[in-house]
Amino acid sequence: MLIARLIADMDSVETRLDAAMRALAAADMPVAMAGMHDSCGDVLQLSLPEGDRARLTGTLAEHFGECDLLVADHEIEVPRLFVSDMDSTMIGQECIDELADFADLKDRVAAITERAMRGELDFESALKERVGLLEGLEEAAIERCLSDRIRPVEGARTLVATLRSKGCRSVLVTGGFHHFADPVAEQLGFERVVGNRLGVAGGALTGLLAGPVSDASTKLATLEEERAQLGEGARVLATGDGANDIPMIEAADYGIAYRAKPKAREAANGRIESRSLTTILKLLGIPEREWIDEATPA
Repeated sequence: MLIARLIADMDSVETRLDAAMRALAAADMPVAMAGMHDSCGDVLQLSLPEGDRARLTGTLAEHFGECDLLVADHEIEVPRLFVSDMDSTMIGQECIDELADFADLKDRVAAITERAMRGELDFESALKERVGLLEGLEEAAIERCLSDRIRPVEGARTLVATLRSKGCRSVLVTGGFHHFADPVAEQLGFERVVGNRLGVAGGALTGLLAGPVSDASTKLATLEEERAQLGEGARVLATGDGANDIPMIEAADYGIAYRAKPKAREAANGRIESRSLTTILKLLGIPEREWIDEATPA
């Protein structure tokens, strides 16, 4: 069984759905049921007795455009664990790129970041190269960067708070740095943070990392560790946007690529093209009346 949910344009949903259903039937993936979700009025849900997830996703994208969607091999339910990347997922920036701007190196560092996110460079080597370029930058630049540059993605706090109200534990796991991730996690309501640590001595960055590297394998290990504590059958949601998020996205029940690079999008069984992360709540079937507004104090 496959269940697909997507955010549909109501003005053209019938025409697009008819064409998609014909295409799926021709691919030996007949749709058993299609209709708007009871709790979320702009969410179209399709049920298929059988089929290939990647082919279903491709067909829906072909007929509905680069839509927001989620495909699962079971009835979609609220997860008990949410594990998320930080940079360009929970916040709209890449912290190391913004920090590099204080050393007049943003373009150089951002180019390396982009290639690493696309999976064109080894993550650890790319990380150490970028950190090395920041040697000598005063530690105080981090606080200025946080206050002046770093902003949550629209809907980030509502997503975390609403999931928490449903009994879901949230973990922020990043290839970025605790200097940024700790305050971001506190602001958004995450319960645990895993990330890298910048080396600091004499009030300046050393150009080195302090401690082990947090990378794709760390993200996967964190997800598996947290899932094991919840017991068998606990559904897991993971979000990310880059190549180093792929292992945890693939391991999650609901692996959602948020405005992601192509490799991450192809690995995911969900994708978000909209800006607001509250779209995930819709795809999970949580009605808006149950959302915890992001302006509400924790």
